[in-house]
Amino acid sequence: MLTVKELSAWLNIKESTLYLWVSKNKIPCRRIHGLVRFEPEAIQAWLNGFTPPSPEQPPGTSRQNAEDVDHLIAAAKHAAYTSRHGETITPSPRTKEEQHGAR
Repeated sequence: MLTVKELSAWLNIKESTLYLWVSKNKIPCRRIHGLVRFEPEAIQAWLNGFTPPSPEQPPGTSRQNAEDVDHLIAAAKHAAYTSRHGETITPSPRTKEEQHGAR
């Protein structure tokens, strides 16, 4: 089982990113007595789920190429951070005078 620190080093991402993904159920993990842990096999399967295997690579084989891993991590980040369609930011109902104080 990997810790957040170990997995963040493996994936070269911030620990805070992993905690965010865990809170949104975007990454497979286990919670054990309040601690978050990751199974290496589950993480590799999760990463492999972002791109189909190439024709010369049979399904289920592990990828050793660093470019493949970088691509998978980029795809995982994109999937975790892509905003919902139609989401808008509504302006604050407060006026400028209320925000900066009456003069």
